[in-house]
Amino acid sequence: MMTPQLPDVGSFIKEQRERSALSIRKLAELTGVSNPYLSQIERGLRRPSADILRSIAGALSIRTETLYEQAGLLDTSSSPGVGDAVHADPQLTTKQKQALMEIYSSFITTDQEDS
Repeated sequence: MMTPQLPDVGSFIKEQRERSALSIRKLAELTGVSNPYLSQIERGLRRPSADILRSIAGALSIRTETLYEQAGLLDTSSSPGVGDAVHADPQLTTKQKQALMEIYSSFITTDQEDS
């Protein structure tokens, strides 16, 4: 019996990890996630939580939203929304934008789980 493949976030994480010249062991160390669990994520066998995606994004120096989109946690097909407004606001710093998007993403994830 084959395990069904989850959204392609795992292969994206692996690609980004390799581009960053990080071993899976080093990424595990940076994120606080075990080697076996990261390996399962990369192979599409496990679906990482939003918190784990946030840790991985930080370790790989990529936007958290990018991983959320890859994991199917953010709907990118809809019209411009909160994310576009946050990213377009010149009064916000990069860190403020990231914090707002993480909070917004946590509400979206929570709402989807409650449905």
